[in-house]
Amino acid sequence: MSDVEREEEEESVSELLRDRFRLCTISIAEAEAKRNGMEISQPIMACVSDLAFKYAKQLAKDLELFAQHGGRKSVNMEDVILSAHRNDHLSASLRSFCNDLKAKEPQSDRKRKKTTKKEDKIADI
Repeated sequence: MSDVEREEEEESVSELLRDRFRLCTISIAEAEAKRNGMEISQPIMACVSDLAFKYAKQLAKDLELFAQHGGRKSVNMEDVILSAHRNDHLSASLRSFCNDLKAKEPQSDRKRKKTTKKEDKIADI
């Protein structure tokens, strides 16, 4: 696959993602407006959905950079919490959510300390 074909495919995927995100955002806005007895004009919904998509896109880039800075290939919960550092309420909510998840996680599923091959051989004896 050439670079031009790869870029076209990435653009196509990005447009599809943006369109789906936009539909979801508009659906949520309509539901919330209805629930609160309000109406939202189509141009405003389109503007809000575009802004939300741009924010999500930037957030994804930030999270990727945080993971890279930490020497990891995957984003973890601490990266997400770090991204919310400018919003105290959101940061506190994310920390609470993270702690709740950790409390519900069975002890056996939690990560174990990696052992060396030498320690594994000793344990097998």
